[in-house]
Amino acid sequence: MTEPDSSRAAADTLTGGPLRGRVRRRRSAVPVPLLVPALVGLVFLLLPLLALLVRTPWRSLPEQLTSPEVWQALRLSLLCATAATAVSLVLGVPLAWLLARTEFPGRGLVRALVTLPLVLPPVVGGVALLLALGRNGVVGQWLDSWFGITLPFTTAGVVVAEAFVAMPFLVISVEGTLRAADPRYEEAAMTLGASRFTAFRRVTLPLIAPGVAAGAVLAWARALGEFGATITFAGNFPGRTQTMPLAVYLALQSDPAAAIALSLVLLAVSIAVLAGLRDRWMTAS
Repeated sequence: MTEPDSSRAAADTLTGGPLRGRVRRRRSAVPVPLLVPALVGLVFLLLPLLALLVRTPWRSLPEQLTSPEVWQALRLSLLCATAATAVSLVLGVPLAWLLARTEFPGRGLVRALVTLPLVLPPVVGGVALLLALGRNGVVGQWLDSWFGITLPFTTAGVVVAEAFVAMPFLVISVEGTLRAADPRYEEAAMTLGASRFTAFRRVTLPLIAPGVAAGAVLAWARALGEFGATITFAGNFPGRTQTMPLAVYLALQSDPAAAIALSLVLLAVSIAVLAGLRDRWMTAS
C-alpha cells in the first residue's frame, strides 16, 4: 500500500468512513443462537398482554368500566396510591439524601435494608407489617392503647402497605440522582451563609427534581399495583380496602369480564408510566 492509500485508510478510520460502515454491517448481523432465544423471550413477554387485549369484551367494556364496583375500586386505588406516594416523598427523599451525602457506620447495611422490600415477597411484607403495626404488634399495641389508632384492615392500612413496598423505588431513584449531582453547588451555597437544609431546599432539590419526579411516578405505579402486602395487612373489604388488584382477583372468580376490564385499566396505567419515563429509562446512551 502506498503512502496516500495508507493515509486514506487512516482517515477513513478516524472519520467514520467505509471501514466503519463495514464494522457496523458486521455488528448488525445477529447470530442465530442468540436471535432464536431472544425472539422466544419477546413472545413470552408479549403473549399474555396480547391475550388480554384479544379477550377483552370491547362491546361491554364501557358498561364494565362504569359499574359502581369498578369505580369504587378505582377511586380507592388512586387515592391510596397517591397518599402512599406522598408518604414516600416525605420520608424517602431525606432518606435518599442521607444515603448519598453522608458517611456513617453501617451505611451499606442500611442501604441493603432499604432495598429489601424490592425482593421481599409482598405477603411476607404484609405479615411483617401485621407483627409490627397490628393491634398486638410491637408498635401497634402502643398506637392502639395510647392513641386509639388501629391500622390493619383500614384504608390507612392500605396506604401503609403500599408505601412500604413502593418507597424503595423512590429512594433508589433519588439516591442515584443525588450521586450524579455535583455537591459543590451545595458547598458553595453554605460558604455564602446558607444552612445545610437551606442549601438542600434551594439548590439541591431543584437540581434533582427530575429524579424525584421519576421516583415518585415509579412509586405511584408500584403502589397502584400492590396486592400481597395489601390483602395481608389491610384485607379485602369493598369500599374500604379493596383496591383494583384485589378487585381483579375477586372478580376473576365470579365475573371474568369485570376482571379483564380492571386489568386493562391497570395495563393502560403501566403503559402511561413507561411512556412518561421513556426519556429517563428507555433511551440508548
